[in-house]
Amino acid sequence: MSLSRNIKLTPGGLPGRGRTVSVEKPKQMKGVIRRLWAYFGKYKALLALIFGLLLLNTGANLAGSYLLRPIINHYILPHDWPGLVKMVTWLLIIYIAGSAAGFVQSRLMVVVAQRIVANLRTDLFGHLQSLPLRFFDTQNNGELMSRFTNDVDNISESFNDSLTQLFSSTITLIGTFVLMICISPLLTLVTLIVVPLMLWLATRIINKSKLFFMEQQTALGTANGYIEEMITGLKVVKVFCHEAEAAREFGVLNQDLQDKAGKAQLYSGLMMPVMSNLNTINFALTAAIGGLLSVLRGLDIGGLAAFLQYSRQFARPVNEISSQFNSLQSALAGAERIFQIMDEAPEMADAPEAVPLEPLKGGVRFDHVTFSYDPGKIILEDITLEARPGQKIALVGSTGAGKTTIMNLLPRFYDIQSGHITIDGIDIQQVKREDLRHSLAIVLQDAHLFTGTVMENIRYGRLDATDEEVIAAAGLANAHSFIKRLPKGYQTVLEGDGNNLSQGQRQLLTIARAAVAVPSILILDEATSSIDTRTEIAIQAGMDKLMHGRTSFVIAHRLSTVRNADEILVLEKGRIIERGTHVALLQQKGKYYELYTGQFD
Repeated sequence: MSLSRNIKLTPGGLPGRGRTVSVEKPKQMKGVIRRLWAYFGKYKALLALIFGLLLLNTGANLAGSYLLRPIINHYILPHDWPGLVKMVTWLLIIYIAGSAAGFVQSRLMVVVAQRIVANLRTDLFGHLQSLPLRFFDTQNNGELMSRFTNDVDNISESFNDSLTQLFSSTITLIGTFVLMICISPLLTLVTLIVVPLMLWLATRIINKSKLFFMEQQTALGTANGYIEEMITGLKVVKVFCHEAEAAREFGVLNQDLQDKAGKAQLYSGLMMPVMSNLNTINFALTAAIGGLLSVLRGLDIGGLAAFLQYSRQFARPVNEISSQFNSLQSALAGAERIFQIMDEAPEMADAPEAVPLEPLKGGVRFDHVTFSYDPGKIILEDITLEARPGQKIALVGSTGAGKTTIMNLLPRFYDIQSGHITIDGIDIQQVKREDLRHSLAIVLQDAHLFTGTVMENIRYGRLDATDEEVIAAAGLANAHSFIKRLPKGYQTVLEGDGNNLSQGQRQLLTIARAAVAVPSILILDEATSSIDTRTEIAIQAGMDKLMHGRTSFVIAHRLSTVRNADEILVLEKGRIIERGTHVALLQQKGKYYELYTGQFD
């Protein structure tokens, strides 16, 4: 969480919270459209039906307008009332049929659009599950949520409304133009005089709004990220009395979003009044010249009435096409942001020769391992360690020494640059990643619980575990007693990451979750850091039972918890500087001695 004193808006960037977001037009518009169209391919039959109904609806509207010509010329002017009733009846039938086709078409389009959006959302979520931790380490949670909400919603709205409207308007424009030529080529030329100006203005407005819609979406994602960050860290904000500062920072972000959204909506809103005024001028010009043609060149009154109707209709689809482009630009900008996530490289695939991991004894060896998150900045250097089956290995050292990084390499959350890591003599690069992780259980420093019952949260460690196995695991972690005191025991529903539990109770549940997995190798990353001393003593026996017979790696700042480790490794700046038992390291009076005695001063 950043609580900077000054927020600056920089060219090409957003309010600075430690990062800069460039604002660009969609770079691969054709590619985005092509990829979106691939989602439509699964519904070709429904789309064909929708297109047929759309043609029927549009054709009915065009035919209804054209019938004005014979109705006026052959029935109204000659006062043929029976014939007029008959033609009006046919006109009514045509309009009813067109309206019915339009209603069915719109309902079907909603169904198809929602299925496509659901598929898109499913693919995005599925791809997120395949991305490496490296990706999430560099992303803002609120920004990622914005892809699922705002960007997907924009696509959904465009598919529901704008897409069919665009096709309908295009067909209407072509049909209207053809029928106008049939009635009077000269009047058609008069009508087309204003069209180039309309298209030029529409293009200018679209290009401007395209840029501002992209900026609006980016600013919205940034604001969402800040809101999510502040809500998550609300206790910290209040502890340090930063409410006013947080409100000020959000005010800057909100103002930036308001400015960009205002510009986007301004240019979007310009389209309709500009086109409407030009259409009115064009209609007046066409009516005046049409009247002269009726007097001087014998243009029939019915033809003039039908032409004027088409003249107004001709401008309407031009307006609608221009207007829908704004919505489509916003949707395509959102789709590009979604595809940017989907184009992120997933975790490296298993090697072709990767083999399933047989039941493990638990022997682990790091052989001259070197690792860096970024090229040129080494985090771990020449790490060599060995844990024989059933041994307990402790990693201690100052914050940032590389302890957690070592344990991130064992389940292959990150791949090493040099050296080898083996389990039971098998290089983990040659093992299927899923099998490797199934053989491990990790208790993290940050206890995370999911929405669901206590039973379901513990069973997350092994989904096929029976209720009895879950209860036994809770007992092993010394969590059973407090669970029974909950309102509904193991069926108590936890929400908001288990906020109705204490931090220590939450951590106990994550330890029980690891226990039910029955792992061959256990990693405890500051597992007791959030548990008070009394509770720590109470669960230490249970932890020892959990680790018995399993290879265990324990990362700890409380050195009293690792005194019984088979080997303690002391890390400093990514290197192992000391190793040995608790007693041996104290006798050396080196770094470990300094850390241990410092905790009791």
